[in-house]
Amino acid sequence: MDYQAMLAWALPMGVGLAAVGSGLGLGRAVGSAMEAIGRQPEASGKIQTAMIIGAALIEALTIYALVVFFLLSGKIGAH
Repeated sequence: MDYQAMLAWALPMGVGLAAVGSGLGLGRAVGSAMEAIGRQPEASGKIQTAMIIGAALIEALTIYALVVFFLLSGKIGAH
């Protein structure tokens, strides 16, 4: 198996794994933030701000994986 076949298999798997990890992380972060707001409604502004910043950082992982996918996908068809 040459490197092009390996890339053709590994790139979509990597993006999928990054998306699953991001989804699990976002679900846990938002769920915990909602519980915290339920326990302490007066702090909802600070909790929501921290949750949005955290969600942006979690989502950055998937964006980085997608960028790497596009950069390396050009190597699949090259000879």
